[in-house]
Amino acid sequence: MNFARKFYAAMQEAAIAHARWDLEVSTSIIRDKRKVWLIAILTALGLMVSLAFADDLNLPEMLGGKKAYTPAFYTTGIFLASIAIGLCAGLITGCIGAGGGFIITPALMSAGIKGILAVGTDLFHIFAKAIMGTAVHKKLGNVSVGLAVAFLVGSGAGVLGGGILNRMIYEANPVASDAFISVIYVVLLGFLGMYAMSDFLRLRKAGGGGDAHGGGGGTGGLPAKLQAANIPPMISFDEDLIPGGKKISGVFVALCGVIVGFMAAIMGVGGGFLTFPMFVYVLGVSSFTTVGTDILQIIFTAGFAAISQYAIYGFIFYTLAMGMLLGSLLGIQIGALVTKLVPGLYIRGFYALAILAGFVNRLFAMPGKLNDMKFISISQELSGLLANIGNWLFFLTIGVFAVWVIGTFLSKTKELREG
Repeated sequence: MNFARKFYAAMQEAAIAHARWDLEVSTSIIRDKRKVWLIAILTALGLMVSLAFADDLNLPEMLGGKKAYTPAFYTTGIFLASIAIGLCAGLITGCIGAGGGFIITPALMSAGIKGILAVGTDLFHIFAKAIMGTAVHKKLGNVSVGLAVAFLVGSGAGVLGGGILNRMIYEANPVASDAFISVIYVVLLGFLGMYAMSDFLRLRKAGGGGDAHGGGGGTGGLPAKLQAANIPPMISFDEDLIPGGKKISGVFVALCGVIVGFMAAIMGVGGGFLTFPMFVYVLGVSSFTTVGTDILQIIFTAGFAAISQYAIYGFIFYTLAMGMLLGSLLGIQIGALVTKLVPGLYIRGFYALAILAGFVNRLFAMPGKLNDMKFISISQELSGLLANIGNWLFFLTIGVFAVWVIGTFLSKTKELREG
């Protein structure tokens, strides 16, 4: 139980670090008029495509048409849903400071997008945002080149493994693909949601205001043991922070990269939520160096996964990625402003509910998937009812949160200006 608590704290720190990066990238894009115009043009093109192929017509196969993704249909409603999903994810990331990216793939799947398509689209959305953000450049000076190279070699191998596995399962049985991705999210969101809710209830009982997010944890003795192992090639890092710096085998760094790349390609989350705890708690790298390296790996891991494992096989909805980018850029800015006006305890409560809603959503979708695969036998009516309950609970929870945040923002605009 103690290990689980420490792992949760490490995951929270990773999500917080990733949220800070996301906010900086979004801010840098919005403040650049050329990039705003580029997004506006791409959004207009997306709307034109959605209108041209709406409802009774379907997109060409290369853009996500139903030939490749039966029964994933493209409609104007799906495009608008992608903007709403990006908006809600941005609100959660900006307001809570963690966790928004965890809801995107489950939300897309709930909106009728097949799991593998949701993963590929989310990765492309992350890559597009990362490549457009110039604010990250100032932090790339924190990167240890040796660590980055070893990690990216490993993450590249992990991406290949995860992408191939995802596609093999999909080609064998599309329903099994959705079930596989759903199981991973059930386990991850169930774990995170349980601890997030327990933290919220503990703080509420204690009567403390709380911060908007958690964090904490220690490094233990594992980093020291790994750094003591003399396995070539040895990589030096943190020279600017510690006289003489530290050294660790590139083999361990590459192995961490393999895990991150594999999970990123499977889940479509960029890998940032695993890079931070692995660098800090497993390898013993300083947070200062970790942040810079994490930014670099997000760009390359998400980009390599999106292009090599999904785009060239047609598993990306470009118009949906554009919708999510547009929504998230707006949402994260509003969320970051609102967090100054609302007690952190309430924000943490909403965070726990949002994660648990994603958990319930994927959990309630599982009976229908297992029934289609002949693993269990239940009526179509019951499996459909469970899936609908999961969808309603999920979108209602996220929707209420979004309305509350936007309402708070609009009603307290004057306070924000004075602040």
